[in-house]
Amino acid sequence: MKKLFFQLISLTVLAFFTTTADAQPTAKKASWKEMHDFHEVMSGTFHPAEEKNFAPLKEKSGMLVERAKAWEKSAVPAGYKPEITKEVLKRLVKQCKTVDKMVKKGKSDDALFAGINKAHDIFHEIMEKCRE
Repeated sequence: MKKLFFQLISLTVLAFFTTTADAQPTAKKASWKEMHDFHEVMSGTFHPAEEKNFAPLKEKSGMLVERAKAWEKSAVPAGYKPEITKEVLKRLVKQCKTVDKMVKKGKSDDALFAGINKAHDIFHEIMEKCRE
């Protein structure tokens, strides 16, 4: 009897999570490799910069540009508004190039933070405004 009870509970929980996962909007299900690749570098540079650690940004600013360009060139998956998304990605690439140039010119940490913060805001714009 106890075993049957636990089996029923397990099946109920499994059914709940399966139903919940299927009910998610398309944009959350959309897999966009280039977005995830970019986010990996963005989070690895932006969050340390928030803590006044600019070494990762200085080391990976070129990679940030490369990943932004790759993301811009990729196909926009279902669940995103293609026209708006492409426009915002163009601005993201431009801002990442600006940050990379700032790093190469040896700009101050305050200036670098302002630049990466702007790129981070543009990234979040894609997450918030470009999804259907």
